[in-house]
Amino acid sequence: MSLTDLLHLALGRLGTGKLRTALTALGVIIGVASVVALVSVAQGATKGISDRLQSLGTNLVTVNPGFTRGGGATRGSFGSATTLTIDDASAISGLAGVQYVAPELTANKLVIAGSLNETARIIGTTPAYLSVFAYDMWTGSFINQASLDHNMRVAVIGATTADNLSLTDTSIGSTIYIAGLPFELVGILQSKGGTGTADDQVMVPLTTARELFVGTDSVSAIGLSATSEDQITTVSGEITALLEQRHGIASGASDDFSIVTQAQLLGTVSSVSDVLTFLLAGIASISLLVGGIGIMNIMLVSVRERTREIGIRKAIGARGRDILSQFLVEALALSLAGGVIGIGIGVLASFAIGVYAGWGFVFSPITVVVALGFSLIVGIVFGVWPASQAARLDPVVALRYE
Repeated sequence: MSLTDLLHLALGRLGTGKLRTALTALGVIIGVASVVALVSVAQGATKGISDRLQSLGTNLVTVNPGFTRGGGATRGSFGSATTLTIDDASAISGLAGVQYVAPELTANKLVIAGSLNETARIIGTTPAYLSVFAYDMWTGSFINQASLDHNMRVAVIGATTADNLSLTDTSIGSTIYIAGLPFELVGILQSKGGTGTADDQVMVPLTTARELFVGTDSVSAIGLSATSEDQITTVSGEITALLEQRHGIASGASDDFSIVTQAQLLGTVSSVSDVLTFLLAGIASISLLVGGIGIMNIMLVSVRERTREIGIRKAIGARGRDILSQFLVEALALSLAGGVIGIGIGVLASFAIGVYAGWGFVFSPITVVVALGFSLIVGIVFGVWPASQAARLDPVVALRYE
């Protein structure tokens, strides 16, 4: 029999039991839709995180405090010590490959604007902060050198904090209160988008934060921008050598600081994304296998129901391979139809989730091709046994079957 005849015969047979056909294909539909949607969610989440990191600037290098050793060689937890100082930041700014340096003094304080209030992250920093972390001003101006030199009580707030406190462009010049102290609002930052703390913070001059909120020269981090992306590795090495010398760390000893670059963060995100995508695809594939078992089950039932029909066809000259091809084409038609419908549902679900989550629609043609190919493989694997059962039926026995 030709392929056209086999397709016509298979579709005609599937059409006689529409409800049973639809329920059988439902397992494949759910499986394929799950694979497409979950892989898209993993890729979309990765894209959102990567975009967020890249929005901070590809030349960003962050130096974080490490650990200290007290009496008896007691070691404090990594990242909890105050091993970096404002003088360290000044020394780093003198390196050839460094373009901007922005030390950070941080504290959580209550911020009040009118009748509204919230606890926000207060960052004492310098005018270079805007360039280092690639922020743009939405309205007003950023901290300037004069406010830094004179310990002025001025503040710039992030977009989320501004929304929470109902502050707009007309609020520039008004007074807000940080930890009960009055500050003049001089600017509001443009939103970075997404979730996290990038937009939920208040920036004040470094000297003001040190005087009013922190009281020490220890900084929570030093952000800096390399002159170019190619200089990041060189700059990281120079910073390491400089800080080891300043902190009296012997060669081979553990550093009391850590250096993180955007390339390292993006590489980590990529690795986690690959594992997450593989895991989600594997979980979704389980439902596709269940759909395949449903196809095998219904095809076995169909062989039993059509035993007499198979006997008649063999009696008038049909060969075993004709019967095998007929049932295999039926299984493939079921899995292919379920795969196509499942892809459509999966793409729609991916679009809805992407829009709701904020990372946009992420479509991967490779995922669609793999999902469709997998559904066809399921149709073949779970259709071969029922088809071979039908092909091996003895026509004499089949004709006697009631």
